[in-house]
Amino acid sequence: MPARRVVTGRSQEPRKRFAEELRKLRAERGESLRRLGEVVGWDWSLFSKMEKGETLGGPEVVQALDTYYGTSGMLLVLWELALADPAQFKERYRTYMALEAEAISLWHYAPHVMPGLLQTGAYARTLMGWGGGFEGDALARQVEARVGRRALLEGDSAPTFRTILSETVLRTSLPVRAEWQEQLEHLLAMSDRRNVTVQVVLHSAGLYGLANTDVTFLKPTDGRTVAWVETSYSGEVVEETGAVDRLQHRYDLVRDLALSPADSRKFITRTLEEASCEPSI
Repeated sequence: MPARRVVTGRSQEPRKRFAEELRKLRAERGESLRRLGEVVGWDWSLFSKMEKGETLGGPEVVQALDTYYGTSGMLLVLWELALADPAQFKERYRTYMALEAEAISLWHYAPHVMPGLLQTGAYARTLMGWGGGFEGDALARQVEARVGRRALLEGDSAPTFRTILSETVLRTSLPVRAEWQEQLEHLLAMSDRRNVTVQVVLHSAGLYGLANTDVTFLKPTDGRTVAWVETSYSGEVVEETGAVDRLQHRYDLVRDLALSPADSRKFITRTLEEASCEPSI
């Protein structure tokens, strides 16, 4: 097995170091991007974006490059460092926001938390105040920005938006009952929009492929599909066609398990009625 190489890239930023090493390895092999794509089995344009630092790619493509270059896992280590870099998350989120702004359709699955585009100010404030670590003016700015994003779904040129909510989202209420009622009422109002579809997948559906994966599929005007996979502390833009297709297949299976839009509205309405009947504390 070849000895693990020492990374000699000049940059100390994880994303830049990863891109520099990819460029250096290909230059040493004397490969063109097109030839690399043919040999490794991925579209050459993905390698071009990775070498420019525009995307990190996914673990499968990085593993394939590690194997091809004989770097004994070094590229995977660099990829994981770039993925974990806090500055990198901010950059990836900016990329996602740009994609969201130009998308003609967005399909989303929410395992735990109300989608940002459907949150009320009170919901966003509670979520970001407790889980996001914001407070004071910083919290107010974050809430204002979150609520402002709802404008994306308004107007004649608004994208179509479909979200599938796990029942967990609707069973995890806010501490203040009136604020939770407001959130459910807002969810019902948004589901009335011509361009918004809301479905609910019940606990009785059992375990399924996206049970712990918050994912959004975005279709920009160029016809491709890009996925955004997010946790409470990180997120990643997924562009590689095979990875997007696998996520899309899992999403389709979840949609098959979900209630219809009409039955989902009835379920949300019942949840609102139950919240209204709960005794005040």
